[in-house]
Amino acid sequence: MRVAVVHDWLTDMGGAEKVLKSILNIYQGADVFSLVCGMTEEQLASLGIHKQVKTSFIQRLPFGVKKYRSYLPLMPLAIQQLDLSSYDLIISSSYCVAKGVLTGPDQVHVCYCHSPVRYAWDLQGQYLKESGIESGLKSVLARYLLNKIRDFDVRSSFAVDHFIANSSFIQRRIEKFYRRESEIIFPPVDTNSFTLCEEKEDYYITCSRLVPYKKVDLIVNAFKAMPSKMLIVVGEGPDYNKINESLPGNVTLLGYVEYDELITRIQKAKAFVYAAEEDFGIVPVEAQACGTPVIGYGKGGLVDTVIDGTTGIHFYSQSVEAIIDAVNVFETKVTLASAADISLHAKQFGTVHFEQKLKSYIDDKQTKYAEGIKGGK
Repeated sequence: MRVAVVHDWLTDMGGAEKVLKSILNIYQGADVFSLVCGMTEEQLASLGIHKQVKTSFIQRLPFGVKKYRSYLPLMPLAIQQLDLSSYDLIISSSYCVAKGVLTGPDQVHVCYCHSPVRYAWDLQGQYLKESGIESGLKSVLARYLLNKIRDFDVRSSFAVDHFIANSSFIQRRIEKFYRRESEIIFPPVDTNSFTLCEEKEDYYITCSRLVPYKKVDLIVNAFKAMPSKMLIVVGEGPDYNKINESLPGNVTLLGYVEYDELITRIQKAKAFVYAAEEDFGIVPVEAQACGTPVIGYGKGGLVDTVIDGTTGIHFYSQSVEAIIDAVNVFETKVTLASAADISLHAKQFGTVHFEQKLKSYIDDKQTKYAEGIKGGK
């Protein structure tokens, strides 16, 4: 059996790349396809890629690797030029156009969907606002382009044989936008590295890339109104200077920290605070693996991973007031599960569980496909 794995682009190490690594751990030796690849050999090897990645024509365009997002209008065409005709099984790891590869009736195409194209659907307004193109000619062109991307996103979903969603939130988005059913298989989390620590210190922590939708500024402002409570912020990004300018005395902005230090900081925190609406959200699970409860926004993937009143506290408005109320509830009104039980809850999201479930799911679909061929269906 020849296996091809298709990933949107290989430029940074993130959550989607952790999924890719697990897929390649299951299907070792599979050929990897991507629009562009800008990773070093060492980075590729860490993902389990030991041979040349097969890329699209965007790789060869001017600044194609560094400025690949500028070629968004060409991405639907580019992904369809990749030749996968000699493969039996195609697995796409898709949050943009990877699922749009062309396949035939004798091939099985399974899509692990991180999300339908976010900025082309319900997040279009937020994308245009943050890009500063809510009006004017650039706005008209952007809206036209996003309309074309939506058309492609829907059309390309027709040729996927089986969808896997990374959370119940994404499952609902797949049904809403594609009108397709999907199986939920939560993405792999390195729960073995984020180990249990039952001795907590008197501070809260948040960790994420400092970009607008993560709402780290709301968390900082909430703690500004609670000067007796200490907060540590880990992360870097475009909003770093903005957050740093108005930093209250009880908040420490660390920026980037090494992996081992990050684990230690999360292990010893009394709670992890998270205000983003995520498709899944890996870091809150890592926090729970340490036995650290989560105070988080009760929408998106967090609903699947944090049990309100047991492994953490949900709040339902992305506002300073809601965060303050949730912290007060955490400190005075509820008794959560023990650190050991919180850590045990997180284990179900571990890498081994993901790989077992994914392989079992794909094996089942391939078996049913083969039986259908034999039966003349």
